[in-house]
Amino acid sequence: MTHLRTLLGAAALLLASSGSFAAEVWKYAIEEPPESLMDVYAKEFKSRIEQASQGEIEVKIYYLGQLGTSTEMVEQTADGAVNFVNVAVGALGTLVPESQVFLMNYVLPDNPSAITQLLSSESLLRGDLGTAFEEKGLRLQALFSEGPQVWTTNRLVRSPADLKGFKMRVMVSPVLLDAYSDLGASPTPMPFGEVYGGLQLKQIDGQTNPVPAIQEMKFYEVTDFMIWAGEQELVTAIMAGDDWYQNLSPQRQSLIDETISGMNGYIAEAVQQYNAERLQAIQSAKPSMQMVQLSEAEREVFRQASQKTHEKVGEHIGVRGKKLLASILQEVAKGENAN
Repeated sequence: MTHLRTLLGAAALLLASSGSFAAEVWKYAIEEPPESLMDVYAKEFKSRIEQASQGEIEVKIYYLGQLGTSTEMVEQTADGAVNFVNVAVGALGTLVPESQVFLMNYVLPDNPSAITQLLSSESLLRGDLGTAFEEKGLRLQALFSEGPQVWTTNRLVRSPADLKGFKMRVMVSPVLLDAYSDLGASPTPMPFGEVYGGLQLKQIDGQTNPVPAIQEMKFYEVTDFMIWAGEQELVTAIMAGDDWYQNLSPQRQSLIDETISGMNGYIAEAVQQYNAERLQAIQSAKPSMQMVQLSEAEREVFRQASQKTHEKVGEHIGVRGKKLLASILQEVAKGENAN
């Protein structure tokens, strides 16, 4: 009898032990470090999935550099080695050219809630853009903005004429080269890690990033102005491996879709709070930093200059990209007319 109790006890311990390791693990990779906005989103997604699945699923988050470059993480997701990945659309240009429509200036609306509504619309995620991702083995689950791009510059810029001879740092992208050339600047490709030194050594005159990145990278230390021109948002894409997703049970698919849909309002609020806190940190660290909001009339001049870039969209991202841009601009115009 004692021997039987011993065997039953051992079996119970084994089951309890194995149960603790029975969770299905989903790998979620982001291209930003801990405490970034991508991390805020990933942690909330993890919490909601694990709670809704009652511990059947564990979401493991991988940060900047842990699984390779942004491109490598996306490729691993398409191959099924990673389940989810979150990267800025600037890292997707060679893989999904159509995504570069969000690198063009003056495409998205000015209003944050209108941006959230547009980026989360089924017509965008499941339309031509979604199809372009699926052709590369990726399911586009969500798009969200990390906030407006802000110019940090070594001189005041209020018109395209002020950008004459101005070396604006951009990512290596034909779309961005055209976008800033059409605004009057001299676009200068430079790796992200070299931007601080480039500003300090006057190799470039300015750069553009959201407020959190400006604060994290301390770009404000080596520039004099922060300028809100309303030209761009930093749009990021959350993708799943399409084959992996399609092979999930309908219940698992619904769990993912409903969780992400329910986070639209959450992440939009987090983005606004994050940007406000980081801007306050910049102002505290450098009170002399000049904050410049361009007027609507000033923005309109830049907006008109950006039409040249829009007209060349087919050269960079093809017929489907041209159609996508037209569709987005039409939706934005409808929203503005409704207001």
